[in-house]
Amino acid sequence: MALAQKEFTQHYPKPGWVEHDPMEIWETQLEVARQAVAEVGANPDQIKAIGITNQRETTVLWDRKTGEPVFNAIVWQDRRTSDLCKSWKTHYGAEITSKTGLVVDAYFSASKVAWLLDNVDGLRARAEAGEIAFGTIDSWLIWKLTEGRVHVTDTSNASRTMLFNIERLEWDSEILRELNIPSSLLPKVVGSSEVVGATNRFGGSIPVAGIAGDQQSALFGQRCFKAGMSKNTYGTGCFMLLNTGKERRYSNNQLLSTIAWTIGKETTYALEGSVFIGGAAVGWLRDGLEIIDGSSEVESLAEQVEDNGGVYFVPAFNGLGTPHWDQDARGLIIGLTRGSTKAHIARATLESIAFQVADLATAMEKDSGLELTQLRVDGGAANNNLMLQFQSDLLQAPVVRPRNTETTALGAALLAGLAVGFYPDLAGLSAQENPDRVFEPAKDRTEVTALRNQWNRAVERSKAWSMED
Repeated sequence: MALAQKEFTQHYPKPGWVEHDPMEIWETQLEVARQAVAEVGANPDQIKAIGITNQRETTVLWDRKTGEPVFNAIVWQDRRTSDLCKSWKTHYGAEITSKTGLVVDAYFSASKVAWLLDNVDGLRARAEAGEIAFGTIDSWLIWKLTEGRVHVTDTSNASRTMLFNIERLEWDSEILRELNIPSSLLPKVVGSSEVVGATNRFGGSIPVAGIAGDQQSALFGQRCFKAGMSKNTYGTGCFMLLNTGKERRYSNNQLLSTIAWTIGKETTYALEGSVFIGGAAVGWLRDGLEIIDGSSEVESLAEQVEDNGGVYFVPAFNGLGTPHWDQDARGLIIGLTRGSTKAHIARATLESIAFQVADLATAMEKDSGLELTQLRVDGGAANNNLMLQFQSDLLQAPVVRPRNTETTALGAALLAGLAVGFYPDLAGLSAQENPDRVFEPAKDRTEVTALRNQWNRAVERSKAWSMED
């Protein structure tokens, strides 16, 4: 196995706006893929297939002839379309949730597409003339890998656009008409594990055979193949998914109904809870407050104090996700005293991630009627022992960390391998390797209840704030 990674530039042109350069995304991904291939010394004919996984809702529009993006990619965290979504929610909210499984929110791709069409000069006319392509990052990378020959997305990514009917498994013509988005923009929807094309970017023809949104890919990589199994990924945000099997489940607690994956003719569904700001809060300590030089330092700083000292941090920089779905909530740090230190803020930051995930777990237990008996975890921040111990305390359940925490990439590889017969079937993939560590609860339920009550009070203060006040 080889691993290569590289950061790319984050652009913040206005408060609440987050953009990426699509060409930089493509160039960095090509570079690190070539590095990984070189590290293992593989020849092109030894690579059986390529799998792709991606941040799901991030939106790119590009010229079909030139392959050039018409604007920066608008990132899933971007909130510029919040007011538009409020209007849509009033008029179409119930219909969109019923058909797509999503709540109307700036988080998803649809409003980003609409904003681009209405704010880039001449773009709507070009889109209606069939000159422009839309895609989430999987579509963009496949287009570039195949040199413009293939324009596709899989069901898991399509289900995150707010334009895809997750029961009929097709783009919804009524929603497209109501939101004034031309169908000519859209990619073909394919399965998550099938050969969709081939790339010559690595010196030989290699099948592109696995596609899944990052969180669905992590669910697959954690081998959560059976209904009732769940995982949480700690990345820039946090995302908990519960496999609900072959039938869509409706939520009464503002969870999302989504597609986990499609393999052959079978589609698997999931319930999902989303935390907008997870590991990104640690990045803010590094880049905004500058109280740490690197993200890896946050654990040692937080360990300098025994507890949070009464300090609670609600990192609602871009509003709050599940179960609140409050676009206007804003971040706050509360409970500060003269004795508060940067160590208390660091600890409150790590605890904020765990508190938000615990809120997701509570919502899932209510919707599914099942008590959480174990949570499988992955992602970069899952390497933080202090946070995972606190997570186990809050959940009053074991938290299981695998040896390979890059399960998002692993899931894409497994899906690609299935498509080309490298793995014969799901049964052969079901056995999970021995975990790196299992965290067991160390706090009693009474203490946890008191901590969560204080957290809930802080969240309500965050929700009471509005940038317009």
